[in-house]
Formats: sequence, structure tokens, C-alpha cells
Amino acid sequence: MEDFTFNLLPSDSEIPYHLLLLADETKEAINQYIINSDIYLLHDGTENIAVMALYKKSTTELEIKNVAVIESYRSKGIGSILMDKAKEIAKENHYKTLTVGTSDTGFQQIRFYEKNGFIKSGVLKDFFIENYPAPIYENGLQMKDMVLLSHHLTE
Repeated sequence: MEDFTFNLLPSDSEIPYHLLLLADETKEAINQYIINSDIYLLHDGTENIAVMALYKKSTTELEIKNVAVIESYRSKGIGSILMDKAKEIAKENHYKTLTVGTSDTGFQQIRFYEKNGFIKSGVLKDFFIENYPAPIYENGLQMKDMVLLSHHLTE
């Protein structure tokens, strides 16, 4: 992993909202899951370049609630490093499934997850309409449904 360090953020540390907001629309939305999530940071020796929040959905399912990479490190394989780390953490903790949800308008994100071994496993209809106070747009389209993707882990 080159000169990167990957660490679990201590529970008494300040929440890195500036990074989390790269992947989620509002601080209020982040606050819905962050307290019950483990936050991991990827550091390049100078600064934190990426964040990942993992939420224990059940004894068999670990959910990626947030994953974000700062702009200067995008398209350099950092997201795939984070996906590999999430799979590793899930396997080490005996989870059977790693899941993630993203907007139906997040075409690039859906392709990214599929490239990293996730398959579409469901849709939460009107998720972004019902859970956010104002319409949110991505790729020129209003975000409506959440696409769920899963990666089934093998021992």
C-alpha cells in the first residue's frame, strides 16, 4: 500500500466531517449513522486522503455507510484499496456479506462497486426523497432511489 497508513479512528477523536461530506450530502445524514460506525482513515504521510465508515448491520452483514477520497487522489486506485480493506475487515470479523447503498443517479459509483465485486441486490424506492429535506441532484438528475449492492464473502 505504498506509503499509506490505514487506521481505525479512536472513538474519542473528532469526526472528520470534511471528508465524510465528500460522499454524503448533509452533516445531519452523517449523524444518523456515524455514532454507530467504525471510521477508518487512509493517510499519505502528510494528510488524511480518504475515509470509510463501516456499520455493523447485523451479526452477518457489514455495511459501508460512507467512503470518500479527496479529489487530488481520485482515479488512482485509492477507492479499490478501501474496498479491499473493507472486505478484509469483514472477513476478519466473520461477516458473510458486505453491503453498500448509493443513489440511482450515481452511475460512476455503481460501476465502481461492480468493478470491485459487488452485485446489485435491491432498491430502496424514494429513499432520497423521503430522507432529505430538499431535492438532491447528481449528473443532472434528481436522486430518488437508493441502489443496494452486496459482496458475499468467502472464508
